[in-house]
Amino acid sequence: MLEIKNLVVQIEDNRILNGLDLTVGDGEVAAIMGPNGSGKSTLSYVIAGKVDYEVLEGEILLNGENILEMGPDERAAAGVFLAFQYPLEIPGVGTMTFLKACLNAQRKARGEGELSTPDFIRKVNAAAETLEINRDMLKRALNVGFSGGEKKRMEILQMALLQPQFCVLDETDSGLDIDALRIVSEGVNALRAEGRSFLVITHYQRLLNHIVPDTVHVMSQGRIVKSGGKELALELEASGYAEYRASEAA
Repeated sequence: MLEIKNLVVQIEDNRILNGLDLTVGDGEVAAIMGPNGSGKSTLSYVIAGKVDYEVLEGEILLNGENILEMGPDERAAAGVFLAFQYPLEIPGVGTMTFLKACLNAQRKARGEGELSTPDFIRKVNAAAETLEINRDMLKRALNVGFSGGEKKRMEILQMALLQPQFCVLDETDSGLDIDALRIVSEGVNALRAEGRSFLVITHYQRLLNHIVPDTVHVMSQGRIVKSGGKELALELEASGYAEYRASEAA
């Protein structure tokens, strides 16, 4: 599904990723954990195509195609989705208008016809019910006045509608209470499928109790320094990141 080879990235002459290698298989849920400043969010932005970052070396292959040669919109059409740690508020843009524009833009890029308004509304209502999203939220401007949990549910709603191949969740658990964490996790788990992979970036084991990963990777100094099964997250929860911070200081 996704293969990253020797990825070297900087921003404003500050090197952040240092020869990172990572493979996420078809249908796999991979978690990335690590201390603050290790490059986890940078990795998510570079996969999605945020323009601020300069890629000095390396490749990011999605099903064998180097997406570094694509713009952010082309990556989205190819099946890449990023759920932000802090979703943006967009005053003046209705939630339903935004959702329909995104969905139809991707369908057009893939050579598919636009959804009719009734079909679109049915899709949104079905997904919103699963995520316990109040219909009144859908009538408001995108994320404006939403709580942290509501914004994260809206991100997962977008993912459910767009049906991407590769989903990056950047600290989706940030700012969520217990109930919101459960609802968001259930929405993610409902999308797990053989043809869809996930990269889950988190600091805490609590998210991985709900979204159980197949593999766990530890980042430090802009590269993957340790990989293992889901039990690795439990080890990190018990011991913390002290040994990795020590290696950074060495």
